Amino acid sequence: MTENNTDIVFILQGLNGSLTDRQLYFAFALMSYSFTVFVNLTLIVTVCLDKTLHEPIYIFLCNLCFNGICGASCFYPKLLYDLLADSHVITYIGCLTQMVATYSYIFCEFTSLTVMAYDRYVAICRPLQYRALMTVQKVAQLLFLTWCFSMLEAFVGISLTSRLPLCGRHLPKIFCTNWDVVRLSCSDTTVNNIYGLVLTFSHLLQMVLILISYAHLVRASIRSLSDRRKFVQTCLPHLVTLLIFTTSLLFDMMYSRYGGSNTMAVLKNALAAEFLVVPPLINPVIYGMNLHQIRSRILHMFTHRPEIPK
Repeated sequence: MTENNTDIVFILQGLNGSLTDRQLYFAFALMSYSFTVFVNLTLIVTVCLDKTLHEPIYIFLCNLCFNGICGASCFYPKLLYDLLADSHVITYIGCLTQMVATYSYIFCEFTSLTVMAYDRYVAICRPLQYRALMTVQKVAQLLFLTWCFSMLEAFVGISLTSRLPLCGRHLPKIFCTNWDVVRLSCSDTTVNNIYGLVLTFSHLLQMVLILISYAHLVRASIRSLSDRRKFVQTCLPHLVTLLIFTTSLLFDMMYSRYGGSNTMAVLKNALAAEFLVVPPLINPVIYGMNLHQIRSRILHMFTHRPEIPK
C-alpha cells in the first residue's frame, strides 16, 4: 500500500504493443487535433461575427463546440507527447487533473444537449412564446448552470477518488479514467460506486427527457412544412450528435468494466478514446453542413474576396 498518493507516477499501458510506428500515429493525431480545433473555432467565430446568428440555438451550439475543444484538449496533448516519448507515465496530480477535465466535458456535453433539446421543444411546440421564454438572461442562466453543474459533478467524483489509498500504478488505457484508478484502491469503494450509479441515473434521466421532447417535436413537426424544415435542420443533427456521443460512452463503459485486460487491446483503446475524438470532430461538421444559415456564412467567409480600394 502506498503511503502518499501524490508520490505515485502512473504507467499508461495503452500504447504498449498497440502502436508500432509512433511517428505515423503522431502525424494522424496532430492532424485530427488541429482539424478538430479548426472546425470548432470556425463555427464559433462565424456565429460571433454575424449578428443575424445571435440566436439561442446558435449560442448553445457555440457552447457545444467550445466544450468539444475542451474535451479534445484534455486528451490530444498528452497523447501527442507520449507518442514521441520512450516512457508513458503521468503523475497522480496530472491524472486527477485530466480526469476532472474529461468528466467535466462528458457531463457538460450531456447537459448541453439537454438544453438544446429544450430550446428546440420551445421553438417548435410553443413558437409564439419562444421569444418570451428564451431571453438573453435565460440563455445566460442555462449556460451558467450547465457549466456549474458539470464541473461540480466532476469535482465531487474525483474528490471521492482522491481519498482512496492505492495499491498499484498501472493503468490499462492511453489516458486516465476514474474507473481504472478506483480499481487500484486498497480500500472499500462503495461510496464511489454509489456516486457513479447516481450520476448514471441522472444522465439517463436527461436522455429520457430528450427523447420525450423529441416525441413532442415529431408530433408537432407534422403540422406544417416550416416545422418539418426546422426539425430536419436543427433537431436531426442534435439527435445524431446525441446518439454518437452516447454510443461512444457505452462502448467505453462496457470495455472498461467487462472487457478482458489482454484481449483486443487496439479495439479497446480505440473505443475508449472515441468519445474524446469523434463527437468534437463530427459535431461542428454535422451542424455546419445541415444549418443553411451557418453553412452559407462559412462559405462566404472563405470565398469572399474583399475589394481592394483603387
